[in-house]
Amino acid sequence: MTIIIWQGLWQRQESLTFAPCCKRTATIQAFSPGILNADSSQRHHHESCFTMKAALLPDRGVIKIIGEDARQLLNGLVTSDVLELQPGTAKFAALLTPQGKIITDFLIAAASQEDGGGLLLDCPKALAQPLATKLGLYKLRAKVTIENVSDSLSVLAVWDGKPDMTEHFGFADPRMTTLGWRIVLPADQAETTAQALGAEFADARAYDVHRIACGLPRGGSDFSYSDAFPHEANMDRLHGVDFDKGCYVGQEVVSRMQHRGTARTRIVRMIVDGPSPEPGINVEAGGKPLGIMGSAADGAGIALLRIDRVAEAMDAGLALTAGGISVRVASLDDIKIAAKTASA
Repeated sequence: MTIIIWQGLWQRQESLTFAPCCKRTATIQAFSPGILNADSSQRHHHESCFTMKAALLPDRGVIKIIGEDARQLLNGLVTSDVLELQPGTAKFAALLTPQGKIITDFLIAAASQEDGGGLLLDCPKALAQPLATKLGLYKLRAKVTIENVSDSLSVLAVWDGKPDMTEHFGFADPRMTTLGWRIVLPADQAETTAQALGAEFADARAYDVHRIACGLPRGGSDFSYSDAFPHEANMDRLHGVDFDKGCYVGQEVVSRMQHRGTARTRIVRMIVDGPSPEPGINVEAGGKPLGIMGSAADGAGIALLRIDRVAEAMDAGLALTAGGISVRVASLDDIKIAAKTASA
């Protein structure tokens, strides 16, 4: 099967042959360990038989960054180290404000030299152009070209199985293995690519249900851009912050939060005992607010909570509710407060 890949990215057509792939079945838990190993008494158990699925994500955009200074430029700006990023692999990262808050988070994938080299950013589509413009402000005299190519390239998510494909055109999601894979391609090739992989072509809602079950927060739904710190969005638990790399925008604030253990607000995986609460509604215990409910689907949810207050409420035996609906913390690890690692 021949598919045109990267058209509009490096203006190069490539024939890509997918190996025949039969439909696969396996058993997973809706709340997999994901971010943290869930306590067995608290974890939501929901096992189901599945087939590998694929969905085009219309809310995701793509930015390409090419040039001999591309890696050095990006490495000095974002939260992860991209200097040694290999083709076919990706890192999770964010661009922060000088105050350490998330402007935009994204996945960074490396392309092989035969495909033009450079880096691809899989980011929120609505923020792709502002992000490209923001990165361009830092370029100065660096030999780099930054372009929003979201009109020609889209993102296909593949999960519940490993796709048989040339790895240069796709990468495993670096945030957690249960999230699956991503493939960058023209949108009109998404369904035929899914078929070639042996995957069921699903809608974006199916991936959203999977994302929520994995406990992955989404910016704009589960936390607010330009308002949340990386720790609050669990980026440190999702391999999105490298605490050993050199300087980047907002590093001092993030490093201080890490070493002092001052993160008190966190994304927390929830079990919903009833219909899904409306996003934005308060999570309460004993009539006192603990935080805000975010995404929810099929008995799973994500909330942005003050974890110290949640721990106090649970120690007092108080029930948690969101809009009158009973909710529970899926893993006690999610509400643990990190110990100080060093004086700062």
